[in-house]
This record gives sequence, structure tokens and C-alpha cells, in this order.
Amino acid sequence: MWGRELGANEGGEHAEKPPTLMGMVREALLNGPVFLIVGSLVVGFVVHQDAVAKLKPFTGDIFYGVLVLFLLDMGIMAAKRARELVSQGLVLVVFAIVMPLIGAACAAVLSYFLSLPVGDSFLMIVLAASASYIAAPAAVRVAIPQANPGLHLPMALAVTFPFNIVVGLPFYLHVAKWVAA
Repeated sequence: MWGRELGANEGGEHAEKPPTLMGMVREALLNGPVFLIVGSLVVGFVVHQDAVAKLKPFTGDIFYGVLVLFLLDMGIMAAKRARELVSQGLVLVVFAIVMPLIGAACAAVLSYFLSLPVGDSFLMIVLAASASYIAAPAAVRVAIPQANPGLHLPMALAVTFPFNIVVGLPFYLHVAKWVAA
């Protein structure tokens, strides 16, 4: 679609404009969840220590409830669309497992060259191995508007996330200890 000139397509309909780099960056940084996280970091940096106690109901008490609702909503969306992933075959499931391992390997090599301690190496490896459950759906939606969310949501939430929890974390910790040794 992007290889053609913009204008009318074969059916006489107007083709979608390709997303611009600024549009993708704007969506990735300003979608609701990311905006809230970044905004929270900015507020936390700017606010004086005395004001932190006043924010505790929002940052401590209610945060976990909102997080649970957000994760529940994402899980429901992924579960509703899991059949679409299964219909595509085993290739996408294998991809959703192999890509975290590639990310983890890259982070392990970087951790080694940076001589990071075990905890820092482990955190870097886990973050590199994790699909972005917050920003990725928004970035994919903008960058590839024709992408089927019935594929990328279940891949991240029904395959990669459980793989990382059950198999990945113990493996990544072992790798981090080996890299830091």
C-alpha cells in the first residue's frame, strides 16, 4: 500500500496516507497509559518531598486498583482475539517466544560489556525480553494501521508474557548471574 502513490486506489477509494514519523512518535508518547506514566514521573521529579504524602492516595492506594483494571482490560481483549492467533498457525507463537530470547541475548551482551552487577543485568535482560504491553499496541496501531490487533495483542499477552513469567525470569536470572561473574 505504501509503495503506491497516494490517491485513488483500484476501487476508486482513496488510499490511506502512510503514517509519518512524527505521528508515530506522538502516538507512542502521548497515548493514554504512556502519557500517565511519563506524567507521573515528571510530577514525581518536580514535586517537593512534603507534597508526596498528599499524593499517596493516588500513587499508593488507588494505583494498584487502576493497574489491575488496566491489565484486566488488556487480558480480556487478548483473550477475545486469541482465536485469530491460533488460526494463523504455529509460526507466530514461535516468533512470540523467540523474539524475547533475542532481546534478552542482546541485553546480556550489553550487560557484559558494561560490566553491570547482577541486579542491573537482570533488569536490563528482563526489560529487553519483554514485549511492551503499554506502548506497543499504540505504536503498532499507528505505524501499521492495517495490522490485526487479534494477532499482536494475544502474541504479547497470551504467549510472550506467560513465557517470560514461567520460563524467562528464572532463565534470565541465571544468565544475569553468569554475565556478571
